Amino acid sequence: MKIEDTSIRKFIAISDIISLLNMSCGFISILNSINQNFELAALFMIFAIMFDSVDGWVARKINRNDALDFGKNIDSLSDAVSFGVAPAVFLYSTINTTTDIIQPITIIVGLLIVICGVLRLTRYNVIADKIETKDFIGFPIPGIAFILATLYLSGIYNPYLALILSIIISLIMISTIRYPKFDNIPTLAVSCILIVLLILPVKFVLFNINIPALLLLIFCLYYFIINLIKNYA
Repeated sequence: MKIEDTSIRKFIAISDIISLLNMSCGFISILNSINQNFELAALFMIFAIMFDSVDGWVARKINRNDALDFGKNIDSLSDAVSFGVAPAVFLYSTINTTTDIIQPITIIVGLLIVICGVLRLTRYNVIADKIETKDFIGFPIPGIAFILATLYLSGIYNPYLALILSIIISLIMISTIRYPKFDNIPTLAVSCILIVLLILPVKFVLFNINIPALLLLIFCLYYFIINLIKNYA
């Protein structure tokens, strides 16, 4: 390969721009967590998930030729920011500005999220073309960002619950438990509607609980738990 063949414009495609939008949302979420704008931080993690869910679809639609795996790598690096670093900073910021939980505990759990996330993404890149299954191996990394975000937005955020969930989910991410890919059209359609309702300026709240956020949290936890149970059944 010649130096002139390494120009970014020879590698990047529309699907990669979508991956970068995913990463940009993750970065903005981190900034909002640092500035204690936690609702915005949670929403931008969800925006990142939305971009992440369509970049692969776009790549297939444009019949992208990616022999060097540029797209796979940029997707994984973007995911590391949006679904590794962003939820870790979110967890750290929400807990250490509102509770008396010992700070090192939150740092360790946040670091666990990042480490397990990077390990999972790296393993995926290594085994993607070498294993005969369409399922996810280990809990998908966007899940931890989605659960923490909807847990906060629902209005039932509890720092102890957030820490426990973060530990369990991080470890399941690097497990060999199989999680089927999301192909249930009705569930996806309902989830999209709930996300739209969550983003709207009008809040659907009952007894101080954000109903769309709570339903999205329940959907994700159900997906997490039911497949965990099936693995050991």
